[in-house]
Amino acid sequence: MRRLSAVLLVAVAVAGCKKSEPPAAAPQAAAAAADAAPQGTTIKGKVLERLDAPPYSYLKLAVGKEEMWAAVPKTDTEKGKEVSVVNAMPMNGFESKTLNRKFDVVFFGTLEGAAPVADAKPAPGMGAGAMDGSPASMAAQHANVGKGPSDVGDVKVDKASGADARTVAEVYAQKAQLKDKPVTIRGKVVKYNAGIMGKNWLHIRDGSGKADKDNDLTVTSQDVAKVGDVVVVKGSVRVDKDFGAGYAYPVIIEDAKLTK
Repeated sequence: MRRLSAVLLVAVAVAGCKKSEPPAAAPQAAAAAADAAPQGTTIKGKVLERLDAPPYSYLKLAVGKEEMWAAVPKTDTEKGKEVSVVNAMPMNGFESKTLNRKFDVVFFGTLEGAAPVADAKPAPGMGAGAMDGSPASMAAQHANVGKGPSDVGDVKVDKASGADARTVAEVYAQKAQLKDKPVTIRGKVVKYNAGIMGKNWLHIRDGSGKADKDNDLTVTSQDVAKVGDVVVVKGSVRVDKDFGAGYAYPVIIEDAKLTK
């Protein structure tokens, strides 16, 4: 597939909320598009399909003879309409929990000259500016959730039990061996952000490790918690996880279940 210029020519269409999977060639085409397209590009074309998952609408796009997906603030754009998705930024391996679907690549942006429908609201905890889908907005979100609080006082939590139990510091120290494996960690929630990219984000500490090195662990979950809760986290260790927007995590626990 030829490299895309700063303005991508797209033929796209809206087909309501049907969960139809893209054809086999689409993931490879979308991946090539993600590699070729600069961040902040504009995608022009016609709507082929739309999946609504507030606060976003996912648009199936045709780029030349290939297909890709873009996500914009929830819209009622109709099938066959020519649209421009501005400030489009590729996100690799993005999973929508609302749709129960993982996309190889999704371009997050906004529709040029089109206001979102009246009921499009940010998910809880996203904030008023979190819906625009721009690279700056998404980078700001990750900068916010990715950095732990500077001062939470003394934290001392007993280690969880079981064969896969680890302390926060042990997860960092053993991250290579633990990659993609399940772990159980007991920790205190020291920071919590809800509804960013379809997930709840929390930081846990247990008193192990050193400040600004290995004492604070980021966790994503569909479960709800609040700052101050002591929770048992059961999830998978991901290493060098890149969510795009220039923000990556050397180690993170994903798809975690939380219990008290």
